[in-house]
Amino acid sequence: MKLMIKAPAKINLTLDVLHKRPDGYHEVEMIMTTVDLADRLELESLEKDEIRIISHNRFVPDDSRNLAYQAAKILKQRYNIKQGIAIQIDKIIPVAAGLAGGSSDAAAALKGLNALWGLGLSLDELAEIGAEIGSDVSFCVYGGTALATGRGEKINRLPTPPNCWVILAKPTIGVSTGEVYKSLKLGRMNRPNTNAMIEAIRENDYDKMCANVGNVLESVTLNAHPEVALIKEQMIRFGADTVLMSGSGPTVFGLVRHDSRMHRVYNCLRGFCDQVYAVRMLGDGNSVD
Repeated sequence: MKLMIKAPAKINLTLDVLHKRPDGYHEVEMIMTTVDLADRLELESLEKDEIRIISHNRFVPDDSRNLAYQAAKILKQRYNIKQGIAIQIDKIIPVAAGLAGGSSDAAAALKGLNALWGLGLSLDELAEIGAEIGSDVSFCVYGGTALATGRGEKINRLPTPPNCWVILAKPTIGVSTGEVYKSLKLGRMNRPNTNAMIEAIRENDYDKMCANVGNVLESVTLNAHPEVALIKEQMIRFGADTVLMSGSGPTVFGLVRHDSRMHRVYNCLRGFCDQVYAVRMLGDGNSVD
């Protein structure tokens, strides 16, 4: 038996770090939304009781380090599933990019296996399991747009943001989220106005949305990697309405309202950056398809 499922990338419209928690994690407050750049997972039942990860991307681990593997393992152990599973990952989302590719793969695996194995778990139950795997997995289970708090696992759904193009550009480097958080100076940050962003989304106000993007991790990554700062500068120069780094980076995104401006920014960036994508926000949550 086979099942295909998409695993969309996310961007952060805002990312604020409030303080370090006693458990070692950081308390965050961020607004995330999924975009239509997605990995594709094919789940296939196996007779042998094993978890097999298949990918042609050399940066995707095929063992227990893979978050989709961890998702399958948790479900198998918790619900006493004796059936094997092969998970083939067609990797479209750049790796180590600040776009939650691995977390989205895990969320897609949870949803797909829930359907394949007939577990009957709700999205809330799957999101709770996802929180055990990684901070972004809960959000990725729901998809769409949401305010995420706690260490990222507490999700409050939001309406679809104003319609626009999202241009993503990733330099040829990877960034360690852990290292970025370690370098963050909590007392020296320009914090985004999360409430203003929520208002902009609820009012469907594009200009207000653009005015209130913000990411406290951005300065850390920009200081460590000048090529990220360069992409941001170029994207602004080429005419994006607003520009921000997603997550811990290094991917930078620009928002553009009109098709002609989108083509201009996209084509100019392609001149010096290999991984450039023009996508839309998905708005509503994604489902098994």
